[in-house]
Amino acid sequence: MSTASAVGLPAVPGLPALPVLPTLEPLLPGGLPRGQTVTVGGSVSLLLALLAGPSADGAWCALVDLPPRAPGDVVVNAEALAGLGLVLDRVVVVRAPAGGWSRASWITTVGALVDAFDVVAVRPETRPAAGDVQRLSARVRSRGAVLVPYLTGGQSWPGGAIRLRAEVSGWSGLEGDGGGRLRRRRTTVVADRRGHEIRPRTASLWLPDADGAVDSDLTRDRDLTGVATLGVVG
Repeated sequence: MSTASAVGLPAVPGLPALPVLPTLEPLLPGGLPRGQTVTVGGSVSLLLALLAGPSADGAWCALVDLPPRAPGDVVVNAEALAGLGLVLDRVVVVRAPAGGWSRASWITTVGALVDAFDVVAVRPETRPAAGDVQRLSARVRSRGAVLVPYLTGGQSWPGGAIRLRAEVSGWSGLEGDGGGRLRRRRTTVVADRRGHEIRPRTASLWLPDADGAVDSDLTRDRDLTGVATLGVVG
């Protein structure tokens, strides 16, 4: 277990990886590697589920300027964080200042959080300059933290060690006449590692499931009589 402190995480190489939820272990065997950048695209729910494992194990997490509501995805609030397994006492949410971020203020803020938190999830408004990414990556490595950029559209982040991408294949919950309420979302997640020639790992999940959490058992659908295919990615 680990904690955040005013002086930041100890700059000790070889720290053990942070654990992930059992449903994500097939995608990330061994957990989240410290000192690395892991990018997430396609689903805010996936990003929060990724943070849930470390959070439950005692890690401190910071969320920087994540969208309060992503189309077809969860609302980023206390209920959604707790539902996916994050421990609210060890989560800090940072919103953009009233005037928005400048390039310097965004990098400075993220860098300070990397010094003090185990996992820092960020939503870059634009692609950071290569020099800023290199300096931030060096800081992440030296502190043993994990940086998780959430990418939308055609965004990219150079140097990410692992890329996670979510593709929504449909929602369940509709009745035969089209009535009812959408309750679960079928999501396919693909994980690939930079520089590895092995095939990417793939998993099919309920994300979120009927309880707002994540479930890898797609056979548990007895009370959900219909699947609606929606072209929405969060």
